Amino acid sequence: MKPTIAPYPLARFRRARQSPAIRGLVRENTLTTDDLIWPVFVRDGEGVEEPVSSMPGVMRRSVDLIAKAAAEAQALGIPAICLFPYTDPSLKTEDCAEAWSADNLSNRAIRAIKAAAPDIAVMTDVALDPYNINGHDGYVVDGEIVNDQTVEALVKMTLAQADAGADIIGPSDMMDGRIGAMRQALESAGHQNVMILSYAAKYASAFYGPFRDAVGASGALTGDKKTYQMDPGNSDEALRLVERDLTEGADMVMIKPGMPYLDICRRVKDTFGAPTYAYQVSGEYAMIQAAAQNGWIDGEKVMLESLLGFKRAGCDGILTYFAPQVARILQG
Repeated sequence: MKPTIAPYPLARFRRARQSPAIRGLVRENTLTTDDLIWPVFVRDGEGVEEPVSSMPGVMRRSVDLIAKAAAEAQALGIPAICLFPYTDPSLKTEDCAEAWSADNLSNRAIRAIKAAAPDIAVMTDVALDPYNINGHDGYVVDGEIVNDQTVEALVKMTLAQADAGADIIGPSDMMDGRIGAMRQALESAGHQNVMILSYAAKYASAFYGPFRDAVGASGALTGDKKTYQMDPGNSDEALRLVERDLTEGADMVMIKPGMPYLDICRRVKDTFGAPTYAYQVSGEYAMIQAAAQNGWIDGEKVMLESLLGFKRAGCDGILTYFAPQVARILQG
């Protein structure tokens, strides 16, 4: 039964908005540094920091500077950092063997971060696109992205990252059955405490363009990813995918992109009650930054409002390139 609301003037909703103190007392959702996961891009070299042109303010950093950035993030109270490699094109092959090399960029960065900032959780990306000469998240055979052979490769990639010290595995590939295979492999290898944050509802979105620039996948990609990433018109399918991944052993689930899919975030949280995350992807970030740089919006206020929207939609946390900036603001 719905509660009865007194008629005006007995009920004046503006009473609860009259001052910062009162607004704070009745606020339903708040944003804290505990809600932030910071995605970062790692590249080869030493002492290298280069801007990503389509993502103002975002850098590709060499391993030594990634470790330094992780230490700064830890000091800001950011609980987790997520690694994405910018792989040398000469290391991209059809068999994607660099993906599970113990000394690839991601695995070197994991070890460096663990040494420099032991209290920050390290999340990794599991997909073949940074290592695939075709730019796809899976193996391409006769023009088809094959599922089961790809899952075998993803399991090897997962184990290499766990061996390097990753705390959270982030499968972003959208192959069928990969969560169960990864979980079983982790258990068998003694990595029972390594968590899986599954990209359970990842849409075939046009919002990923700047990210593909950042990891060097734009030029390599042949065709599109619509045979394995979700159709933007589907909603019920997202719930089926989340349920499957939780059943297979995912600890947490993610919706990607974020703002265009807040309805999915809410449905997932309400249906399953599992730890639910969203990725404020590169295109979302770039639009806010571009509009702010043109003076069309107040960038800081829009940034904070956009992240609060994720919390209101039921998310337990957000992957956002704004994480350090937000953490500094929240710390005053």
